[in-house]
Parts: sequence; C-alpha cells; structure tokens
Amino acid sequence: MELIKNKAIFIALIVLAILPVVSLLSAGLPITHDGQDHVARIANFYQNLSEGNIIPRWAGNLNWGYGHPILEFLYPLPSYIASFFHFVGFSLVDSVKIVFGLGMILSLAFMYLWLSSFLGEIPAVLGAILYTYAPYRFVDLYVRGDIGENLAFAFIPLTLYFLYKLYKDQKYKYSIFGAISLALLILSHNAISLMLVPFILAYCFYLIWLSKFNKYLILNTLFLILIGFSLSAFFWIPGLMEGKYTLRNIVTKGSYITRFVNLKDLLYSSWSYGGSGQFTVQFGIGSWLSLLFSPFALFHYYRKKNKNYTLISVLIIISFFALFLMFKESNFIWSKFILLQNFQFPWRFLAVIVFTTSVLGAYFISAVPSKFKKIIFVLLLLIILFQSKDYVRANGYLQNPDEFFTGIYNSTTDTGESAPIWSVRFMEKRPKTHLEVLDGKATVKELKRISTYHLYNVDVLGKTLFAENTLYFPGWNIFANKKSVDMEFQDPHYRGIMTFRLDKGSYLVEVYYKETKIRALSDAISIVVSLNIIGFLLFKFVKMRLS
Repeated sequence: MELIKNKAIFIALIVLAILPVVSLLSAGLPITHDGQDHVARIANFYQNLSEGNIIPRWAGNLNWGYGHPILEFLYPLPSYIASFFHFVGFSLVDSVKIVFGLGMILSLAFMYLWLSSFLGEIPAVLGAILYTYAPYRFVDLYVRGDIGENLAFAFIPLTLYFLYKLYKDQKYKYSIFGAISLALLILSHNAISLMLVPFILAYCFYLIWLSKFNKYLILNTLFLILIGFSLSAFFWIPGLMEGKYTLRNIVTKGSYITRFVNLKDLLYSSWSYGGSGQFTVQFGIGSWLSLLFSPFALFHYYRKKNKNYTLISVLIIISFFALFLMFKESNFIWSKFILLQNFQFPWRFLAVIVFTTSVLGAYFISAVPSKFKKIIFVLLLLIILFQSKDYVRANGYLQNPDEFFTGIYNSTTDTGESAPIWSVRFMEKRPKTHLEVLDGKATVKELKRISTYHLYNVDVLGKTLFAENTLYFPGWNIFANKKSVDMEFQDPHYRGIMTFRLDKGSYLVEVYYKETKIRALSDAISIVVSLNIIGFLLFKFVKMRLS
C-alpha cells in the first residue's frame, strides 16, 4: 500500500493480517456453529449459478430435499466470492475458508487505509489491529462461523474511505467506488448493514458540515448513497418486501429476551466454543481502554478547536447506546421495534462496539504527546496480541468431501426464520419421490430436474391428486401441457407442499420458479445501474487512453 511509507510498519501489518487466519490453512473445515451450513448453502448457490441463475434465490437441495427460499434472504456476497474460487478449482470447503480469510485480512487493510488518510500511520495501525483482533472477531471466525458478518467488517471502513476521499478531492470516481463499497457492505450481511449504515450516514453529514455544505459534495454523496442502494436492490428489496411470507417475525419475536448480557461478561468472560450464552462477549482490553480514554482524545481535539471532536463525540454516543442495547434495561426499546427483534441477539451490537472503539483507539493514540506515543502504542499492541493468543485457533476440523454438501442436505440450515409461513418450520425426512401420487392412479417419469425447473411425463388413468414435494413460495408455478394448473399449498395434511389434480390423460408437467414482480423490478434496478456504471467507466477509460 503506497500510503505505508515505513517498511517496518508495512511488514508488521502483513504479519498481523496473516496471524488470525493461519488456523484456516489446516486441512478441513473449522468446527463452528454455522460453518458447515454455510458450505451447504454455498453449494446450492453455486449450483444455481452453474444452471444459469445469476441471482440465486432457491436452494433446491436444502430442507431434506424439499427446497428452501433461504438464498433470497441470505446475504449473497460471500456466496458469490466463494463460488468464484470454487469455479477456478478450489474445493467448496477451501473456497469458504478463503472468504473467511479475506474478511479478516481486508478489514485490517481497509481500516488502516481509512484511518491513515486523516490520522497518520501509528494511529491507523492501532485502529486496524483493534478492529481485527477484538475477541468478537475471533468469535465470528472460529466459534460462530458467521461468514457474512466477518466479511462485512471489511467494507465498513472502505466505504468511509471513499467518502473521505470524495470530501477531500471531490472527484466523481470516489462517488462510484464509494457506492460499490456501500453495495458490497449491504450484500455482505443484513444485520451489520442496518447497524452501521446510520453511522455511515452520520459520517456523510459530518463531512458535508466540514465542507461548509459544499453543493458538489452534497450531490455526489447523495449519488453515492442512491447508487449503493440501487446496486444492491436485487437483494434487499425482495428480502424486505417478501419477508412477510416467512416465519421470520414469528421465530424471532421475543427470542432476544433471554439473550441480554451483563456488564461483568462484557468486561471479561472466558473463551469458549459453546453456543450463545457460553462464548465470550467481552469487549477486549484494548477496546475498553479505547473507550475509557476517549474523553482524553475528545478534550485534546476540542482544545485545539479541531472539528474531529464532533466525530469523536458521535462515536462515544454510539458506543454507549450500543452498550445499552445489550442490557435488559433496554427491553422497552426492543419490545417496540420488530425490526430490532430480527437481530435476535442483543450481543450482536458488539459489532458496533468493535468498530467505534477501534476508531476511538486511533484517535486516542493520535492525541498522545509525541514523546509518549510510541511507548503507549507498543504497550497497547502487546496487550491486544497477548489477549488474542488463545483465540486464533479453531476447535478442530471437519473432514467432509464436496459430495457431502452438493447432494440432498438434511437440514434447512437456519432456525426456521426463512421457512414459508404456511409450511412447517423444519422438514424431518426426505420425500418418497419428487412427484408423488397421493390419491388415484398414474405413472410418473422424471425428465429433468434442476434447482428452479422440474419436468415430468405423466400418464393419468383417472382423476388423480399429486404432490410436488417442493415447498411453495411465491414464484412457483405448475403447468400441464403448457396450461396453468391450480395448486394448493395450505392443505393441513401436506403443509407448504404443492398439491394439484389432473384428469385422465397424458401430460407434460412443468414446475418452475420464476421472479415475482417485486423481484423482477429489483433485478432490473440493479442491472440497469450496474450496466450504466460499467459503461461510464469504460467510456472514461477509453477517453483517457485516447487523450
């Protein structure tokens, strides 16, 4: 990175970026809560891509083979990246591990990039290390196995970096790159985006205020936000609008009540690979020190009449609000906001704390007098690294071949929040056959079956009731000899399964999954905006080459 002028710092950053992910180099998949399920989801995602579905929404092999709409609601960026690596020859497991590694390495690099642009090298290094080595980051990596949340940490500082560059240089390219970064953040993880976008918007206003409300900056910032949300529209609009067809609000409602944390555990809780309530929710010593010493940085910048004190104030306020939301005393807020309950776990706000305290730590070290700066920096760095020594390893490895994930998977891979509202929460066994005769007499020959299209040759000897053993979700249609067939999907005996009747005769039965109107509109928004950006960048590139 050209911003790193000190070679020693450059080498140190490379080493410090690699250390957290060394454990990923071992053979097999680290044993985590969700890691294996992520591989299964990505296997279904990749299958969709290989079948020509560029925006995968239906996981045909999940849920014991009944299929599942989880891909519509699951952050797609990790799956796209893992699919690319699988396409070029890596196994599914190794592709997933690469995405986990990129989340850690890029978050350190991009946090350094952003902080160094306005605070200098030493504060940027400290902030980047705090950001990457916080205990919660290792919980995501080696305990929970949250591939999306881990990756999202990379795009928060990258978006802020391009916003800052837009403020400083006011060049259109930073609007475009910032918009892409914002889109990548949204596509990385739903909850993290919702948690951190308010700060990103506050940062936009802060920079506009610093510019004395420069009209060019205002317009380009609005453009950046609009394009960022438009690029990711294919994901977040259907996810928001069609969530009403799932059990999401039923499953998540009230589940947060037993997941509040206490101050003692935030100060220190021992390392564990157990489930929620067992793994550590501590801030980490470095994060606590950054928060406790932040008033010193605030006073330093205020005394110098440096407007950075405003941003420090915002970071402190957000930190304490995020802290409050993790305590049971905040229940009156959680109980009134269903969207907040969709986060399920109050400790998820540790992600906000990780970000805010990392920036506050950078501001603190920048405010320390020069003669003490290096000493305090080294002490803090040693404390952070010492605390992390037990966190940088996996709790064993699973040794499963790709075939384990590419076939029928005996799980929905979620807790039921993405299950169709008219179905059971979990299927418990595989169907007898894909197209089953329930009542009557008929012969069925399966001609083709891919994720979103099933084709059968059916000879019916008398009026017959069939079950297409696939969960119904808006977008599924059944045609017999090219004519639409009335289906039922709320039969109490076959909850969520598509059932239909055919009279005597021979039929070519087609069952296919297509985009609903809201999905098609969202796809169109993202595609049109993407093509315009590509066209614009190509035009500028050609123009530059010819000039």
